[in-house]
Amino acid sequence: MSDDHSPGDRRRPYADRGGTEGRHAETHDVRREALTNPTGPAPVDESFAAQLAPDTSAGAPGGHVAESAPAADDKDLRRRLPELAADELARLAVLEPGARLDQGGTYLDLDDPGRGPFKALGGQEAGPGNRYVAKRDTDYELWNRLVGDREPVVERPVD
Repeated sequence: MSDDHSPGDRRRPYADRGGTEGRHAETHDVRREALTNPTGPAPVDESFAAQLAPDTSAGAPGGHVAESAPAADDKDLRRRLPELAADELARLAVLEPGARLDQGGTYLDLDDPGRGPFKALGGQEAGPGNRYVAKRDTDYELWNRLVGDREPVVERPVD
């Protein structure tokens, strides 16, 4: 035995008490410590966001591709829009009756272009008297030719 009585000589290994965690439990209230320690941000519930905007990252075409037809197929539209060439009419996708409009999406009714672009409300759908064109399905040059510099208005339900 040494004549050095510094605290370093009197240390005992913690192995007989359960290691460092066991020694910590002897000197602290571990249960209270676990309850009061910050845990970080709560996990985000993604289900609500998925209901609002379904995942389209699987490579499926977005927009109203499945529920629209090219304007070139409509003879009445070809007469009404003589300023558009045949290839432009072929790129213009007109929604079929019954197609649901995306809430907040911008649309133009080719049957009433004077009304200008509008933002759709939830539950709105294309009727038989409408020829809606979605902004997101139309290239910007063609959209700007149809709309000009008019800003979309939000349609409000009539009471």
